[in-house]
Amino acid sequence: MARPRIHDPERILDAAERLVAVLGPGELTVRRLAQEAGVPNSVLYHAFGSLPALVGRTWLRAATFFLDEQERLVGEALAAGDRVGAVVAAADTPAVVAAVRPEAARLMISVPADRVLGPQLPEDLVDALHALDKRLVRLLVRLAREQWGRGDGAAVEVITTCVVDLPTALLRRELATGPATADSRRRLSAAVRAVLSLPPPDRPGRPAVSGKD
Repeated sequence: MARPRIHDPERILDAAERLVAVLGPGELTVRRLAQEAGVPNSVLYHAFGSLPALVGRTWLRAATFFLDEQERLVGEALAAGDRVGAVVAAADTPAVVAAVRPEAARLMISVPADRVLGPQLPEDLVDALHALDKRLVRLLVRLAREQWGRGDGAAVEVITTCVVDLPTALLRRELATGPATADSRRRLSAAVRAVLSLPPPDRPGRPAVSGKD
């Protein structure tokens, strides 16, 4: 019979999410995390193999929750026939997530995936991170096609500006210390709508990845 788990891996990931959101992945240490989680150092290595793998799984868990919410919000807006509102909803996802998991929202808006990727990650984790990235690309392409009937690189770049760049610029500072204010969310909505009021340029741009392979 296998020995029962004494320490819940989810609680360890919760502690890592809090610390990485504040310190960044580069400043996290095994000792600091073990203290935050209330477990011996050896438990972290036994459960996750290495600190980079633990950080990677922390980021993956937060990103999966974030993207699940983003897809849900987009789907609701599109079901209501609101194509512009779908992009606004995607952009507003950090504020929505911050209301229920503030550290996850902070992590997503301040720590890009390339800061947790590295040669020390196990192959299955790398595959999961790449699969999540393909899901995001599919969502961006879907939004572009809903807006303009095209999913080329130039169209996806405009959607990326709305969904990634504008929320980072307008919400990151507030989410570092608390929830996003109603004023910032209104300004974000206005900025997204302004960007969408102009069609993408008539140029090939870089090809959008389909995310199917």
